Amino acid sequence: MDSSDNPGRDADAGGIVDWAHFEKSRAELGPGFIRILGYFREDGVKSVAQIEQAMHAQDAAALVRPAHTIKGEARQFGAEPLASIAELIESTARLCVETRRFPDELVPQVVELRRLFSETVTLFDKATNPLLSRRASPGGFGRKATNQGFGRL
Repeated sequence: MDSSDNPGRDADAGGIVDWAHFEKSRAELGPGFIRILGYFREDGVKSVAQIEQAMHAQDAAALVRPAHTIKGEARQFGAEPLASIAELIESTARLCVETRRFPDELVPQVVELRRLFSETVTLFDKATNPLLSRRASPGGFGRKATNQGFGRL
């Protein structure tokens, strides 16, 4: 399957998702794929918020676990750029815990983490939600299909 088979992939010109890896995960996880992808979304929202909160509180130790969580889950679905930023946050935070300093230099990466997580989730939604992945047909043939009367009493 190439990017022309899925409209969500056309928008991924920046290489945010490795679609071959994504499809491999989908095949390996089978019926549980959508449920596990939902966990990625839920855990990611919490983890990004925890990372931002730790930055505001200047708590290097509190950066480690949520960054580790995002890193692992992003890699599972082929979102390597997201995993790489999370890994940088995690490893820098671990070093800072050992040296007893706060990683102020991570502010740009934390901002980028939120943006990249949002873009990744949007691409995953387009790839897995049939309502989001439908394309409007160019041109048309025959009558315009409508269902204006459907569901009306």
